[in-house]
Amino acid sequence: MLTETACPFCSIDPVKILLENELAYAFYDGFPVTLGHTLVVPKRHVASFFEITAEEQAALFDLVGKARELLLRQHGPDAFNVGINDGVAAGQTVLHLHIHLIPRYAGDTDDPRGGVRWIMPVKAPYWKRDER
Repeated sequence: MLTETACPFCSIDPVKILLENELAYAFYDGFPVTLGHTLVVPKRHVASFFEITAEEQAALFDLVGKARELLLRQHGPDAFNVGINDGVAAGQTVLHLHIHLIPRYAGDTDDPRGGVRWIMPVKAPYWKRDER
């Protein structure tokens, strides 16, 4: 597990911060999935969403909303995916809680149905179950 001194989210260059409040900040993802892919992270080094306080939850989601508004103005996406990988088995690679705010654009994938369900590709197209 990364310590605070080794954690890339504990030492973000202030120039990269898009938005900030007392308990959290937002910045562009270093490996964006789409144009404007943003991360919202607590300032306190904590790995899991389930370990944060109610105040930190509120601060994080306040910035998710503000980041959405910023991305709408800057890039005009058509929709968003919001996600948290909580734990290694869920795909978390940086063990500092972060919320992905991923702008989506019409046509950015052939068929966006199912959204985050595609983490389990065999189960994602639930609408095809009725076709059997």
